Amino acid sequence: MADFLLIHGSCHGAWCWHRVIPALQALGHNARAIDLPGHGLDRTAPEDVTLDSYARAILDALNGPTIVVGHSMAGYPITAAAELDPSRIRALVYLCAYAPKSGLSLADMRKAGPRQPLAPAIRIDATRTCFSFDPSMAGDLFYHDCDAEAQSLAALCLCPQPILPQETPLTVTSQSQSVPRHYIRCTEDRAIPPEYQEIMAQDFPPGHHTTLPASHSPFFSMPGDVAARLAEIARALPAA
Repeated sequence: MADFLLIHGSCHGAWCWHRVIPALQALGHNARAIDLPGHGLDRTAPEDVTLDSYARAILDALNGPTIVVGHSMAGYPITAAAELDPSRIRALVYLCAYAPKSGLSLADMRKAGPRQPLAPAIRIDATRTCFSFDPSMAGDLFYHDCDAEAQSLAALCLCPQPILPQETPLTVTSQSQSVPRHYIRCTEDRAIPPEYQEIMAQDFPPGHHTTLPASHSPFFSMPGDVAARLAEIARALPAA
């Protein structure tokens, strides 16, 4: 049995894992998700949200040796958490996520990608502290293989994304790189180009890079497959 902490991506919250959590529990694992600061039920003002506050929220949620899964932009906060304290993190799993390059911010990495599918959909708030995705474009970008129920839930729950954490460079050291790391690439992703995910996964150890034939939201479209893949990763890890 393994303990999983699931971390959402931009504009999402703990709610997006509601199908994966019971699937992991059915396989005999403990699983839970949190809202990062400024997301979901957490009402931290966007201007007060930082990459460090994301990382500390993750660490505060750890009860013991835990496999921490980050979706999309959450590749940055899960890495930042491991940089602060890797002692309670059994593994980091990047689910179609940004795998940080040292010295770059998430915004830097997004701009360095081979294509910019998200750029036309980004709408920056008048305060310039957060952004949202154009609702008319979100379905095609994130949920094209998801059922109507999942798309309706997302339409109700998506929230503005604080900008500052995504513009903060992260220094990557042996603190986080010493933790076992796995990458799950989604081959039908329309948000983070699959070929860019493949480039980011090249730095992962042999055998630690797998794929799913899914959109950017496999937690909706194939939660059982996500849970099974995470369980496989858990089985391959040294004992906690």
